[in-house]
Formats: sequence, C-alpha cells, structure tokens
Amino acid sequence: MTITIADRMSAVQASPTMALNAKAKTMAQAGQDIINLTVGEPDFDTPDPIKKAAIQAIQDGATKYTAPDGILPLKYAIIKKLKEDHGLNYEPQEIIASCGAKHSLYNIAMAVLNPGDEAVIPCPYWVSYPAMVALAGGQSVMIETDYDNSFKITPSKLEAAMTDKTRLVFLNSPSNPTGMVYSREELQKLAKVLSAYPKAIIICDDIYEYLTFGEHEFTHLLTVAPELKDRTVIVNGVSKSYAMTGWRLGYAAGPKELILAMKKLQSHSTSNPCSITQHAAIEAMTLGKAGIADMLTTFEERLSSAHEALTSIPGVRALPAQGAFYLFPEVHGLIEQLGVADDIALCELILEKAQVALVPGTAFGSPGHCRISCAVDKKRVNEALSRIRALL
Repeated sequence: MTITIADRMSAVQASPTMALNAKAKTMAQAGQDIINLTVGEPDFDTPDPIKKAAIQAIQDGATKYTAPDGILPLKYAIIKKLKEDHGLNYEPQEIIASCGAKHSLYNIAMAVLNPGDEAVIPCPYWVSYPAMVALAGGQSVMIETDYDNSFKITPSKLEAAMTDKTRLVFLNSPSNPTGMVYSREELQKLAKVLSAYPKAIIICDDIYEYLTFGEHEFTHLLTVAPELKDRTVIVNGVSKSYAMTGWRLGYAAGPKELILAMKKLQSHSTSNPCSITQHAAIEAMTLGKAGIADMLTTFEERLSSAHEALTSIPGVRALPAQGAFYLFPEVHGLIEQLGVADDIALCELILEKAQVALVPGTAFGSPGHCRISCAVDKKRVNEALSRIRALL
C-alpha cells in the first residue's frame, strides 16, 4: 500500500529544536556525558501550591470534559491577571484556554489566514511561526535584524514589510531566541506604523513576560497603544514562568470574533485543555510573578555567568540577556576558526566533539548564530562553554 501525504506537509519540517534535543538524549542514553542546552524548559519543579491545586482538583472529581475554551473560573483568573498586570479589560467571551501557547498561536493562524495572505515575522523568530503560517496557506514576510541593532525591528523595517495583504504581525517580547525585550518607547514607535494597517491582526506572544532582568521590564503593546486592542490578540501560558511545560496550558485574549473562531476550531480538534491543568493554572495565576522570585534570581545569575564565559571565547559576540533564559551569540568567527561550513556544521561538531547540544541559528532564520538555553544548572552551562572553548 502506498501512503500519500498531504501537499501542505511539504511546506514544513519537524522542529529542529526537538530534533536536536532527541539526538542529545539518545547520545546521553548511550552513556555519553551530554550537556543539553537546546530546549527552553526550566529545570525547576512546578511550585508546590500548583501541584496541590491539581491534586485537589482530582480529589474533587474535576476530571470530566469542560467547555472547549476552558472553565469560567480560569477565564476570570486570566481576566484578573491582565487587569492587574496591564490595566486591560476583557470579558469571558474574549478569552480562550488551550493546550499550550503554541496551540493558541496555531489556532490564530488557522482562523485568520487565507491562502496568499501575508504574516510579518521578525527574524530571528521562534521556529514554529513560519510553519504555522505555511500550514494555514499563508506567506511569511521576514524582517531581518542582527546583533548590531540588538535583534529588534525598527519602524522603518516594519513599514517596509507591511502591505495590503498583511493579516498577521508577530511580536515576541521577551524574545525566543534572542532574549531581547522591547522598551516602551520602541513599542510606541512600532504602534504608529501598525495603526495605519487596520486589516492586520497583531499577535503579542507574551510567554516569557515574567522573565525579565535588571532594568529591563516588560511593557505591553496595549499599554502604550490601547487603540490597537480591537485587533490585537495576547498569547500567554504557564509553561515557562511556572515550570509547567508538560502541563500544557496556554491562553489567548482578543477580539471575541476571533476567539469564537478559535473555539470552533478547538472544538473539532483537541476539545478542552486538560481539566486538571486548568485548575492548577488558576493557582499559578494567583501566585503571580511574586511566586517565582527565586527562579528569576537563579535565571539572572545563570545568564550573567554564561554571558561572561561566552564572550571570553574568541570569535564569539553575544548580547547580555534582557529576558527569557536564552543567549543568542553571533559565531561567524568561531565557524571560521574551526573550519566548518556554517552554524549547522558548527553545532554538529560541538555535539560530537564537546558533547554539548546547541541549536543553530539557521533554525531561527539567522545563520551564523546559535541559541544557548540557560534553563539548566549554572555549573553545567559554564562547563559546556568551557568544553566549546577547548575545541579551539
């Protein structure tokens, strides 16, 4: 029997982050001492109050189907969070809970894009943005950035990317993979450009919202440009901030017409997110940013130490992280010194010879870079960088 795969699948590849993570785990299972810096997954345990809330939900019998878009108590917890953190007002019909922030992003793309529609994506980007756009039949329009402009788009570059076909604009701050955070002033300038394109829906991917360091504080686009609220959708979740990656709970807040379309799509695909996780997420919302203070301090220490070690390696340039838990060094000099073809070959060499797993920048649309996740113990991160330095 011959299996025919849908043509749409040729437009996407499996996540390179997950592929490298799998290879690193296979090598580790074979007995090699692999330091895996590929996956954005905090090594902390989920806070105890959240676990207790989940256990209580099980004991209370909250193990049945819920509404496809989530239970009302969770929606009200999300509404309260958005009000307290950003002064934004939402109604329950403007909120949907999903099986992770990735799920919400995918549903937005499927609900909005028609074949030929354009989606503007700052580059480097999270690996799944272009794949989601392609699966929905859309066209990705990339805005190139680089080390010298802190990997941030400018108003002029945004203006050049926007057309009458633009239906989605992705904004991710703090950024995966760069760790950069847009300031209030930068968002105000971008908002002026966006206001001239009323057909474009803006996605604010806020999944790393609470993970900011030093003087860099998270500012929401809608705080500085409330006039964009009727065509902006906020995407967030509990995976990164509360070390709940496996729990799979994300959410979106936006125009009710879009949320209703996402609900319809969800009702025919996954149905509701896990009922138990929804109750646990309510407790996470209650903890807020104050509930993860120790984790934030640890991430900041790791990133600072790793940045110092990384920038001591000849041929490497790296900006200090402003948020998230990544460093995104520019490694053209290291590629040249080690005599490899590109960042992909560099990461393969580092994995084989130094037993350190990194993600090549090509996966994020930025050749000549790589992403280092500092979501593991500081000693292991620094040992990994020492191994890379030893290759020279």
